[in-house]
Amino acid sequence: MSNTTHSIRDAATLGRLIRRTRKQQSLTLETLAGLCGLSIRFLSELENGRETCSLVRVLWVLDALGIELTAHLPQVEGA
Repeated sequence: MSNTTHSIRDAATLGRLIRRTRKQQSLTLETLAGLCGLSIRFLSELENGRETCSLVRVLWVLDALGIELTAHLPQVEGA
């Protein structure tokens, strides 16, 4: 898989990225749920952009899919 950067600014965009990556890896929701120890319902809600998902669970999903989360911090003058 190539290294590609995506700008994620909302839950819907993250959900679409997760769904696309899961499908590219030929994983069903059921299979990914088993890999992450999460419910299919949680994964479905995550992929559909539900904004109240638990961050730690989202991180488990990203890890299972091999997605690295990186933050780009703003530059602060005088720092």
